[in-house]
Parts: sequence; structure tokens; C-alpha cells
Amino acid sequence: MLKRKRWTFAMMAILPTLAIFAYVRLYPIVDTLRLSFYKWDILSKRKPFIGLENFRELMGDHLFQSALINTTIIAFGVLIITIPAALVIAALIFYRTRSRLSGFYETAVFIPHVVSLVPAAMAWKWIFDARLGPLNAALSFFGVEPQAWLFDPVLSVICIIVLCSWQALGYAVLIYLVGFKNLPVSLYEAARLDGASGPQSFWHLSVPMLKPITLYVSVVTLISGFNVYAQAFILASDAQGAPGRQVRVLVLDMLENSFRNYRVGYAASEAVVLLAIVLLLTLVQFGLLREKGKA
Repeated sequence: MLKRKRWTFAMMAILPTLAIFAYVRLYPIVDTLRLSFYKWDILSKRKPFIGLENFRELMGDHLFQSALINTTIIAFGVLIITIPAALVIAALIFYRTRSRLSGFYETAVFIPHVVSLVPAAMAWKWIFDARLGPLNAALSFFGVEPQAWLFDPVLSVICIIVLCSWQALGYAVLIYLVGFKNLPVSLYEAARLDGASGPQSFWHLSVPMLKPITLYVSVVTLISGFNVYAQAFILASDAQGAPGRQVRVLVLDMLENSFRNYRVGYAASEAVVLLAIVLLLTLVQFGLLREKGKA
């Protein structure tokens, strides 16, 4: 009886939080899924049910396909750069700087993650500027011709990947440092007695034991990469200065369809596709790491 009362009290205590979470997080997802089956025009009173017509139209929309390709390249580019770099940097901070400077290095690495996105993107836009940017000035010392970083579609994608990786790196390093601090020291001492070098201990002990951390950081980084928007909006401007036109990404395409073209139902179908892609990739990552763990 006492156990039941405690359980009831606990459920009543967390019920308001669950209700707020459901309203703020779950309800928008369900409502977006519902809107994707309607021709929902803000300016029209009539909003007919059209089934899968929005999704069929997506398959032939070259703007959506371009946005999907660009977003996928950016997301996986950030993932490929961030995970190995964060793991190595965290290891160097943990094993090489066990002193009063450790806190300084951790803070220095984490600062880009907490810096406001807009001023950070504007600073990077100045760095990549074709005429006045320090990047082209530095490359000129090596005989490299000035590059139009923000006006070439391929180079613009690379610039966005660099900016997103720079921002994501600090958080990933901090999470990896937490993992390193919780690894059993006895295993490393045993490996050292057996003649294992530092790199061997890192590769055969640290990396396998940090797989749960790697999974979490990979999922968070990939989701963040697929939700890229402001970076493309600020960096990738076209020659006339229109923001975000040089590199089209999914979130930007959704916003334009919603608030410029007033096609809310069509934008909702794009959001559903984005959600499905993120869920699928997350499940694949869980499956791959689980199989490696069993092996």
C-alpha cells in the first residue's frame, strides 16, 4: 500500500512536466504530420485533404532535392570532422595537460559552442570574404589564387561545414572528457605493464570503452547538422546579397515554402521527411554500435 502511494505521488509530481513536454514537443510533431496530408494555404479558407500528394510533389521538386543533398553533405561532413577531432583533442587535454592549464584548455575549446551563432557566422563570413578576408590573404603567401569562398556552390558548402564543425567541436570534446575521467585507471596500468604504448592503449582501450559516448555525440551532431539553417542563411548569400540562396538547405526551404509561398502543408511534408531521415539514421547508428559491441 505504501509503495503504491509513493508511486502515485511520484506520478502526480511529474505529471505537469510531462504535460508541458507533450504540448511543447509532441503536439507540434503530431500536428505537423497531420498538416502534411492537407493542401494548407494560409491565404485560403479551404484546406482540402490531399493524402500523399505533397510527398509525391516532393519527389519531383528540384529545389527540395538540392536542399536535401546539400543538407546531407553538410550533416555528414560535420560528423566526419567533429567525432575524430573531438576524441583526439579530448585525449590530448586529459592525458597531456593534467595541470592547472586543463581548465583553460577546456574553456577555450568550449567557447565556440556557447558563442551566439549570428556574430560567430558574421565573423566567419569576414574570414571567408574573397577580397578582404584573412583566409585568402594567408593562402596568397603560398601562391594560391584568391577563392570566392561564399559565391561558389561547392566552396560555400565547405565553409558551412567548417563553421558547423567549429561550433560542434567544443560540446563533443567536453562530453568525451567526461568519458575519459570515468575510465578505469587499472586497465591502463595493466596495459602499461604488458608493454602497451600510449597510442595502443588509446586505440584498444579508450576507443572501445567510449563507444556509448561516441554514439551519443554522433546522434547529437548528426541531428544538429540536419537542422542547419542560420549558417547557410548568413554565409551562403548570392551575388545580389540575398541570404541563403547560394546553398539551399532543408530548413530554409521549409521556411520559404511556409512564409513566402504560404504552402504550409507542403512545408510540413518536408519536415516529416526530415524527421524520418533523422530517425532512420539514429536507428542505424544504434544498430551499428550495438553490432560492434557484440563483436
